Amino acid sequence: MLAKFSVKNFRGFTDRIELDLTRHSNYNFSTYAIKDDIIKNGIIYGPNGSGKTNFGLAIFDIVNHLTQKWKKADYYINFTYAGSQTIQVEFDYTFVFGAQTVEYRYSKDYHGLLRSEEMLVDGRQLFKREAGKFHIDVKEFPMDPMFQKNLADNANNVSIVNFLLTSYPLATDHYLLQLQKFVNGMLWFRSLDITEFIGLENNTTFLDEYIIRNKLIDDFRRFLLNVSGQDFKFATPNPGDKNLFCVIDKKKILFDLIVSTGTRHLRLLYFWMKRMGNATFVFIDEFDAFYHFKLSFEVCKRLFAMQCQVFTSSHNTYLMTNDLLRPDCNFILNENKIKPLCDCTDKELRFGHNIEKLFRGNAFQV
Repeated sequence: MLAKFSVKNFRGFTDRIELDLTRHSNYNFSTYAIKDDIIKNGIIYGPNGSGKTNFGLAIFDIVNHLTQKWKKADYYINFTYAGSQTIQVEFDYTFVFGAQTVEYRYSKDYHGLLRSEEMLVDGRQLFKREAGKFHIDVKEFPMDPMFQKNLADNANNVSIVNFLLTSYPLATDHYLLQLQKFVNGMLWFRSLDITEFIGLENNTTFLDEYIIRNKLIDDFRRFLLNVSGQDFKFATPNPGDKNLFCVIDKKKILFDLIVSTGTRHLRLLYFWMKRMGNATFVFIDEFDAFYHFKLSFEVCKRLFAMQCQVFTSSHNTYLMTNDLLRPDCNFILNENKIKPLCDCTDKELRFGHNIEKLFRGNAFQV
């Protein structure tokens, strides 16, 4: 699981900003939001322009760094802090895989080129490369001095992690393979004017075609009914059909012509929830931009019931309730800081408190 993440000099974050998912309180409600002593589910709130989208993108830089599943072509536009493009962006991750803690940090320049890289396992430095210097624990990864010199120069900016993964035989439960599996299972997506995603999948999928091809029409109908109360009667598809049709007064009409924007977004959510069986960490940016506030609540209940870590960003304070999450799982991001609600007030927060009312009354200060 992802236990901690910090970034510095990324886009609007000129100072280091850290999300620590190991810092949780001992609330006895919404316990599903904590798994293996790490926060599993959370919602990030913040004013417009506070950096919620950019913070989510920063977490997923590691997908760009270690996999071929990157799907955001404009990512390196405005990559570094706008005040100076000569500084490097610093990423710092802490993962917990069973009994092992893996700390992985690296930096990139404004072109996105790797400039330094370091990994620690249970506090022991495995390797470190920066400024033409390279050190590695040769007991675990035997390597002659000349080869180490070549990695120190590393003119093609190959990640040391990827090099070790492809060059040494590793046990099935090795922490590097655990890291690779986790990163391959990370998913970021949003759907505003355009639909974008990062990670988990390599190919673009047409949603209607996916539902038809996998014989999920009835399941999709039940999903819409249970989550939003909408009951559609779908026509039986003909061989080769790639679009869903509804039946209204015995007439077939294209599904896309009669549904709302919010329902289209529910279709996208349905698709990703079907694909999340192998997901490890999911971040949905502004997931409820087109949802009714009660629909947002129902969607969150389904998302947070999943086994993987799931985080969202939102402006919908209706979700800021102890019936859904806990004060240590609702975060405020503002002024280059991110804190859970319980750390934003001296007041002891209990299950009976109206968290949304307190928030609207400016009871929480980052």
